[in-house]
Amino acid sequence: MNIREALGLAPKKKIRYGFIALGDVAQEAMLPGVEHTGNSSIAALMTGDPVKAGRLAERYGVAHTYSYEQLAEMLASGHIDAIYVATPNWRHSEFVLPALAAGIHVLVEKPLEIDSARCQKILDAQKSSKAKLMVAYRLHFEPATIAAIERVRDGELGEAHLFTSTFAQMVDPANHRAKTEAAGPVLDMGPYPVNAARNLFGSEPTEVSAFGSRHANSGLGDFDDTVTVMLRFPEGKLAHFVVSYFGNAIDSYTVLGTKGSLEVQPGYTYGKSLEHFLTIGEKKDDVSYKNTDQFGGEMKYFSDCILNDLDPEPDAEEGLADVRVLEAIQRSLQTGEVQKLGPFVRSRHIDPDQVVRLGALKPPEPVRASNPDR
Repeated sequence: MNIREALGLAPKKKIRYGFIALGDVAQEAMLPGVEHTGNSSIAALMTGDPVKAGRLAERYGVAHTYSYEQLAEMLASGHIDAIYVATPNWRHSEFVLPALAAGIHVLVEKPLEIDSARCQKILDAQKSSKAKLMVAYRLHFEPATIAAIERVRDGELGEAHLFTSTFAQMVDPANHRAKTEAAGPVLDMGPYPVNAARNLFGSEPTEVSAFGSRHANSGLGDFDDTVTVMLRFPEGKLAHFVVSYFGNAIDSYTVLGTKGSLEVQPGYTYGKSLEHFLTIGEKKDDVSYKNTDQFGGEMKYFSDCILNDLDPEPDAEEGLADVRVLEAIQRSLQTGEVQKLGPFVRSRHIDPDQVVRLGALKPPEPVRASNPDR
């Protein structure tokens, strides 16, 4: 039985989620996508802003709201089966570990945490818990992303050996992304090209080097607002990408092979249709993939895994695989030296049957939440 057949056996029961942190992503994309799933519901809301909690509880008909200090109460309430964690990434463990210990399933935003040690604690906790954990890599269920991976796996580009990408946005200096313990584009935007390169090549990097720039007129904090990275993979494969908090919005990646190349644009964001610009020899072909509800899609998949007792992909191991690379990028920025990475074997990989196609949704007006762009 393949995963699609197994997921089709899901009963009518809905997984009840407690939402932890109600920022722009949770409000703009995940909350409105829940009803879209057909197998999930919003059972509780947690935030440090009681006004926000009240307004969103009224909007979605939620009876139970909690402050961050009431985590233990929410976990023991009997009102939830799972949590969705959308706090700043350096606060993920604070909520994930108690939930797993309580047997509550966890859908946690990427990156899994800000260092490998914390990721390993989460991975160990998940292995010893009866609950499931999935990292919210929404693109693991997005049609254009899966199609790109299949093109490379099927050899359509020949021997794929080079990945290049640019991912930039103009971040508002007042936004929390510029002020937190893990401020900067590496941990915030870096997971996207790192995850894409790893999954397109189907292997793990062995060396990392990085250079950063701090623009005086960016108005941002004491961190590199623009970072360029080179990753060396086995068999001579290379990945190069740039992430920036100080540039006009751009979002694409290109894979080069011996027979052809593939550009995906946009490559990482949501709310737009994704385009494949394929070149095989001198023949060019453009394929457009419809905009989908990426957040509802990933929650639908995770809830189906819970309902059918299937292990989800991407799991905590996938989260650790990215964070160990992000750590090496930060070490290279600090030391100016190439960083070696030890062997890492990923036991799971993206399955093409993971694709979830839900129609796009119009985002609602946010309540006391700000977009990171200036």
